[in-house]
Amino acid sequence: MTVRPTFAHVNLDAIRDNYHAIARYVRSDQGGVGVIAVVKANAYGHGAVAVGLALEAAGAEMLACADIEEGVELRRGGIQVPVLVFGALSVSDLDGVFTHSLTPTVSSPSAARALSDAATRRQRRVACHLKVDTGMNRLGFRFDNLQRTVREVLRHPGLEVSAVYTHFATADDPTHPLFEVQHARFGDAMRCLADLGLRPGLRHAANSAALLRGQQVWYDAVRPGLLLYGVTPPGCPEALRLEPAMTLRSRVVAVKGMRAGETAGYGALAPVSRPTTVAIVPAGYADGVDTRMAGRGVVLVGGRRTLVVGAVSMDSMTIDVTGLDVSPGDEVVLMGSQLGNTVDAKELAEVIGTVPHEVLCRTGTRIARTYTGEGAVSRVGGHQ
Repeated sequence: MTVRPTFAHVNLDAIRDNYHAIARYVRSDQGGVGVIAVVKANAYGHGAVAVGLALEAAGAEMLACADIEEGVELRRGGIQVPVLVFGALSVSDLDGVFTHSLTPTVSSPSAARALSDAATRRQRRVACHLKVDTGMNRLGFRFDNLQRTVREVLRHPGLEVSAVYTHFATADDPTHPLFEVQHARFGDAMRCLADLGLRPGLRHAANSAALLRGQQVWYDAVRPGLLLYGVTPPGCPEALRLEPAMTLRSRVVAVKGMRAGETAGYGALAPVSRPTTVAIVPAGYADGVDTRMAGRGVVLVGGRRTLVVGAVSMDSMTIDVTGLDVSPGDEVVLMGSQLGNTVDAKELAEVIGTVPHEVLCRTGTRIARTYTGEGAVSRVGGHQ
């Protein structure tokens, strides 16, 4: 099989070690805090099934994904532990919840009715998590309207609400007051739900950024995503020793010279001011390389940081290798380390003005993932 030279390498041992570091951190002073490992969006681009199996082997007791379709993929890949589905149920086929034993989130009265009806038709009762909107204004029952909306949910015969959770909008900004407001609202919501007779066995609220804010929001479990993959959210303390799990690599396919005043790529952008040697790398925006890397981002060749020049195309980009001994076939590291130098997801996110989560998730579907670590397969396609 012919393989494109641009591929992602994922170290599953790093993901396991990161999981264990998180588990030790939240259990050091508060016994019993669980870890819900988030593998949505193809495990942040790392490969949901391979990562899910590695986390299950590491001791993860629950995984979480975005929608029913992602949950079905995990089950078909051999995942046995409970799988929580975060997303809205109204846009998915509910059959997957039952045929693949998924744990759905109920975040609206209509979703609760639909899920209960589906369970009743199957003569079953389904365990679900109830989401409370404390200020994110996305999915969830409004914190200030629970007396009216949740009372009906608790009467549905097909539902067993086993957990309650919320999500913070500003956990990565220590100066924003909404975090503490949401914390207080969630406490009020839990007391209101208790008055309605709901005392769930599990409460959770903290994503990666929130769990680093402090124990007050750990509750019964935390929900790390970005931390699992070895990246601390920007604006958060580096409280854990983590190892980035993904390296994105390619190879030089051509080297050529440009005269002063010439340009590279579409749009004839940014003429070079001197004779320049450039290398062509077969990685473009279809692979997840952001077009804003042009003239701003760097990659590694021979351990040296080299600037992306000209426009990033769909399938390739051009880098400035003037003065370097570079030949076709030489390795290029788009994200990761090479000979003591590093370009990480946080740097790439800063260059293009986004968050590391997006950088990781952008890793294109046509890029093959290779894996090392216990239980790894040698090579799988981009969707695995």
